[in-house]
Amino acid sequence: MAAANHGQLLVGLDIGTSKVVAIVGTVTADGGIEIVGLGSHKSRGLKKGVVVNIESTVQSIQRAIEEAELMSGCDIHSVHVGIAGSHIHSLNSHGIVAVRDKEVIEADIERVLDAAKAIAVPADQKILHILPQEYIIDSQEGIKEPLGMCGVRLEARVHVVTGALNAIQNIEKCIRRCGLEVEEIILEQLASSHAVLTDDERELGVCLVDIGGGTTDIAIFTEGAIRHTAVIPIAGDQVTNDIAMAFATPTQHAEDIKIKYACALAQLANENETIQVPSVGDRPARSLTRQALAEVVEPRYEELFTLIQAELRRSGFEDLIPSGIVLTGGTAKMEGAVELAEEVFHVPVRLASPQEITGLTDIVRNPIYSTGVGLLMHAAKQVHEGGVPQAKAYVEEQDGVLVRIKEWFKRNF
Repeated sequence: MAAANHGQLLVGLDIGTSKVVAIVGTVTADGGIEIVGLGSHKSRGLKKGVVVNIESTVQSIQRAIEEAELMSGCDIHSVHVGIAGSHIHSLNSHGIVAVRDKEVIEADIERVLDAAKAIAVPADQKILHILPQEYIIDSQEGIKEPLGMCGVRLEARVHVVTGALNAIQNIEKCIRRCGLEVEEIILEQLASSHAVLTDDERELGVCLVDIGGGTTDIAIFTEGAIRHTAVIPIAGDQVTNDIAMAFATPTQHAEDIKIKYACALAQLANENETIQVPSVGDRPARSLTRQALAEVVEPRYEELFTLIQAELRRSGFEDLIPSGIVLTGGTAKMEGAVELAEEVFHVPVRLASPQEITGLTDIVRNPIYSTGVGLLMHAAKQVHEGGVPQAKAYVEEQDGVLVRIKEWFKRNF
């Protein structure tokens, strides 16, 4: 099947609170992903993962898509898009059906999954994913692939993810305003998990924490299946605001200072190293030690990790993650974040970047691209299993690329 999809183009669109990233990849002969193009643009129009300004979001998406088209030399018509935000809810459900011909066929699996998703969903929510955890045939548990097995009763345990209908519709509207089609909307932490987690971690038990600009996305895996998902509306933007408030500096300067000099663990910061902090208005810049900056940043990271720990306890899986915590996302890159997390969680913690990819690896092997690369991997898996049609991205002739480069320069300069 992988050979039949060889060379197929897929596009992942990560619409984040701080940035919009479009990544173009082709399916390789072994079913993997080769990254051939990437576009990134500052995100304007989102707050805590949710669209609050359609026009600004459309412009950010267009810029990222144009950049990805120029780099990859292809015309993008449709995308696999990620979704996050505190409107995301999840629960575990259970379905039972009778096996009609004493042997499980595709239709039986579809019926048992339909039975599992027959739950009361509020009118303003829409089901995004039905993620199978395990199947049970005549009380035989732990079955991952029931097709062709004999039995009279088939059960399925699934993880159901829902999102606010208006938030989903607003994302779709922004993408369609850019002249693109939405192939699939995918939960961001589910996408990130494809890019950064190993099969061993999923099997043993692991908690993925994707810390972005507006939201922190959590996914817990045990025995190879997703068991719990959650979204915390605190992330990198709050750290930036803390710096801006504490040192009376404009937000854009606070963001630069955070990226270049901040440390999440004060004891790791060099107390003799000083940095210049621009002031508001015409006031002169002031000197500040990295230690003082870290003393502002550390409490916010500690608060965030404490909230994640509370969510872990609430899920009931706190003692079932021997593989520990895997951090990813732009805000997780900060110096000292892993060390502070280990102090809070008392389990192994690692910082993860996208793996098992080819092509532009020197660019995309970065925690900030975990969701974008994961969207491609999720799409490739769906295509391989025959679940999603091919994304409509076509390689153009060289003349067509040159025409579009000229048009892009006319619009932007």
